[in-house]
Amino acid sequence: MAVCARLCGVGQSRRCRRRQRHNQQDQGSDSDMDDEEGVRIVGKTQAVTGGPENPSAAAGPSVAHEATAECGRANVRLSYGQSASTGPPNPQSLLDLPPELLVGIFSSLPGTELPNLALVCKTFRQILNTETIWRRRCTEEFGMREDLRKIEVVGVSSRELYAKLLHPYRHILGLWQPDIGPYGGLLNVVVDGLFILGWMYLPPHDPRVEDPMRRRPLFRIHMLESNKAAVECMYGHKGPHKGDVQTGKKDEFSTKCNQTDHHRMPGGRQEEFRTWLEEEWGRTLEDIFHEHMQELILMKFIYTSQYDNCLTYRRIYLPPRLPSDLLQPGLFKGTYGSHGLEIIMLSFHGPRARATKLTGDPNVPAGQLTLDVDLNRPVHLPDLEHQRSVEELSRLVLGVHEEAQQEAQSPDVAPQGVAAGDGALAPQGAAAADGGGAEGLELAMEAQSESPQPGPSSSSSSASSEAQPFVLPLGVMARNEVYPRTCKMCFYGTGLIAGHGFTSPERTPGLFILFDEDRFGFIWLELKSFSLYSRLTDQLAHAYAPNMERFEAMLRNMQSWTS
Repeated sequence: MAVCARLCGVGQSRRCRRRQRHNQQDQGSDSDMDDEEGVRIVGKTQAVTGGPENPSAAAGPSVAHEATAECGRANVRLSYGQSASTGPPNPQSLLDLPPELLVGIFSSLPGTELPNLALVCKTFRQILNTETIWRRRCTEEFGMREDLRKIEVVGVSSRELYAKLLHPYRHILGLWQPDIGPYGGLLNVVVDGLFILGWMYLPPHDPRVEDPMRRRPLFRIHMLESNKAAVECMYGHKGPHKGDVQTGKKDEFSTKCNQTDHHRMPGGRQEEFRTWLEEEWGRTLEDIFHEHMQELILMKFIYTSQYDNCLTYRRIYLPPRLPSDLLQPGLFKGTYGSHGLEIIMLSFHGPRARATKLTGDPNVPAGQLTLDVDLNRPVHLPDLEHQRSVEELSRLVLGVHEEAQQEAQSPDVAPQGVAAGDGALAPQGAAAADGGGAEGLELAMEAQSESPQPGPSSSSSSASSEAQPFVLPLGVMARNEVYPRTCKMCFYGTGLIAGHGFTSPERTPGLFILFDEDRFGFIWLELKSFSLYSRLTDQLAHAYAPNMERFEAMLRNMQSWTS
């Protein structure tokens, strides 16, 4: 806007030009602009008389046209068949530029600045009515791929779409976590065609952890039937119906259904439960023989169905990637025993990797830190024969666990790696737990590469390190027997377990296994259980945290919601 003000001849720059002209007149000298104009007039005169001083006199009238065309090749065309003399040759303000050039300039500005620009003058206000400007803003700011000319035919202009739909609801775009008690969830609000859609992301049916995510629409906002945005609830099986979206606090909004009778089914609660069970678990209650699992499923249905899509959502971010990260942070889906599949967020904090629940269960609710991995404490696996022994695995991991507890009491003690077969802790050159994440991780993995067992050779990419055979110990339960049989590296970590209602929470030792860039696992020693995690591959817009400080503040808030 400051640049526009100077070019328009308003503000401080206008007074500066007046003062400059006044000083030049006092000194009895002409400005450079007047000199250039004099030369141009002389040139035109010579061209008309055909003097020998201008050999290209016949081409004189096309020089300005060629210069104008050269400027227009950058973004916009400056001429629609007009002559070269249209407009002053040296424009002093934006008002001197051709309208089509102003359209190109204005369309490159953020849409939030255009209303202020319309206040400058009547000409600007008229130019800002051009649909080309608002089509470009809708496309560049909100990623609309739909041909906006189609909606203009039915009476909704691109300017109205921007001003009444996209701009007012821009704050709800991105990732959100619904407040559904311990269960949580993952909502992604996106611009989808001519709609703003709220998609609830659901894990695949248990135990198919590597299947793609499922999506269910919860609400949509559009302008198809009137000149103002309409909110519709998509919950239930009777089609869209009236709803509402309310934005109050920062990074928080609420949805409300105004016709909850659309959520009811003719067969009553029994039919609703059977339908929900088929969608949520992909099976019937008769197919689930485990009595405890039946109780958990019924409990979740009763708890979640009472909201009727009247929910409050809080914003969440994906973590930014740092050069020191072991792998790409982000969202993963993992197996959690009889609770089924849940969604977690993997992030890196110096020498530690942490997994936070986005969906939870009555034991460990959403928002809690489910895994905490110390990347400065690598664990070297023995050969396949010894890997099948849960006692051998427990000896290795518990050895590192005791060392970690001793270090917590004596911070000056450096962490040690543990190698299989010697029954003792062997120094591996790892950095201290309070050291830098990148340096500590690099030293830890260099130590692994020097051990007899095959292991990773650098911290730059897990995919470039060598793989070693892996097999689950006998007696360790796994929801999915199909798991990777090679791994890149292993680290000591702890997992959070608790009783029903998040009672007596406790962090217990376990083994973090990195299989590849998109899969990892965790062995819960106390539970003798194995969880397999697979990356979400969906493209999520408006989702990444602007910086690490903002992301860590979001994590702290998330844990306080369910603590």
